[in-house]
Amino acid sequence: MKYIDTLVIGAGPGGYVAAIRATQMKQNVTIVEREYLGGVCSNVGCIPSKVLISVGHRFEQVKHSDDMGVVAQEVKLDWTKVQEFKKGIVSKLVGGVESLLKGNKIDIVKGEAYFVDANTVRVIDGDNLQTYKFKNAILATGSRPVEIPTFKFTDRLINSTGALSLPEVPEKLVVIGGGYIGTELGSAYANLGSQVTIIEGGKDILAGFEKQMTQVVKKGLKKKGVEVVVGASAKGVEENENGVVVTYEVGGEEKTVEANYVLVTVGRRPNTDEMGLEAVGIEFAERGLLKVDKQCRTSMPNIYAIGDIVSGPQLAHKASYEGKVAAEAIAGENSSVDYLAIPAVCFTDPELATVGYNEEQANAEGIEVKVAKFPFAVNGRALALNVPEGFVKLVASKDDGVLIGAQIVGAGASNMIAEMTLAIEAGMTAEDIALTIHAHPTLGEITMEAAEIILGNPIHVVKV
Repeated sequence: MKYIDTLVIGAGPGGYVAAIRATQMKQNVTIVEREYLGGVCSNVGCIPSKVLISVGHRFEQVKHSDDMGVVAQEVKLDWTKVQEFKKGIVSKLVGGVESLLKGNKIDIVKGEAYFVDANTVRVIDGDNLQTYKFKNAILATGSRPVEIPTFKFTDRLINSTGALSLPEVPEKLVVIGGGYIGTELGSAYANLGSQVTIIEGGKDILAGFEKQMTQVVKKGLKKKGVEVVVGASAKGVEENENGVVVTYEVGGEEKTVEANYVLVTVGRRPNTDEMGLEAVGIEFAERGLLKVDKQCRTSMPNIYAIGDIVSGPQLAHKASYEGKVAAEAIAGENSSVDYLAIPAVCFTDPELATVGYNEEQANAEGIEVKVAKFPFAVNGRALALNVPEGFVKLVASKDDGVLIGAQIVGAGASNMIAEMTLAIEAGMTAEDIALTIHAHPTLGEITMEAAEIILGNPIHVVKV
């Protein structure tokens, strides 16, 4: 039996960050991971998917740059090299996580953890079993894809993990679920040459983003030949030697579509089962999530939970943030979560990014706001890059001009949202943004221009 101060279960972006912060707070730390360091994000999620998305963008741009004077002939995609490039990126990042953990003198243990009581865990790795006694524990076990009963995963019915390592770029791909994962990967494969059909049960794809934003993405999808079917219910699938036939219902009519593969992306389930948490007395919330307080503490005072297994958006950066809070709380610091501004990004084409309130949410809560929108189409840098689609939209309090939200759709939105996240966290006003000198020519100027519209003094659009 081994005795430690803090046990971290899960080495994803929440767990490994929590472990490092805990050692910085002078705690003796052991981290347990059953599958791979870096978690889903680094290995089969955020990072490898962005590699495929980047490759898809590059391939698409090379093929369609005639209007910029770049005429390419016989552009080819070497899928084997793409996969090797992706594996190299993943290997580099996972190796970096391991180096960080070892450099901070954190013991890394491979295996599955099972709680015996509130201070004891057994870690099983094959035939090996080790028992650990701990003062405190941080659960960072993440989530896994939801499997539909009528769409059981096979070689041709795949989840997001399978979509990242297909043996070839499919000629035809059906995506069940038009959320951010399905739309991102659907866009990537469309750029890589696949004929993509997205089947979504809701009224629109990309729920959680404003309709004005998603309209820009849908226009781009249509241009790529992607068929988007909303208000549809996936009924079943038949596999054959060459692929699959998906049956779905829309508007009371049953239809079928053929494809090489079906990608099922209808959500993720928290990994809170088969750990013995119920026996320990930890309280659950809805959908298998764990109840936690402002310091990420569960109903068991010495056990904390972060990331996808607690309420809130399933985002890697949220998990990392919560990991720091939990580690600091264990050390006795007055640290607690404050979700004033959590940015969310979707790497579609073009990108989507949002933080804080959107206009509809502000109105629903009775907050009087000023709203301003400035288009990419009149920004010099956007035109030079040949990416005129999109806009920046700012939401500010009507009384004092304090920024409470921002929405960006367009090239570089994932990077541009950082300025607005900081502005909201710092309680800055539209005037603060407008008076900040932004380098020219840059996409960042679009944010400044939107702020000037809120102030009623726009320069590059005619005041109405």
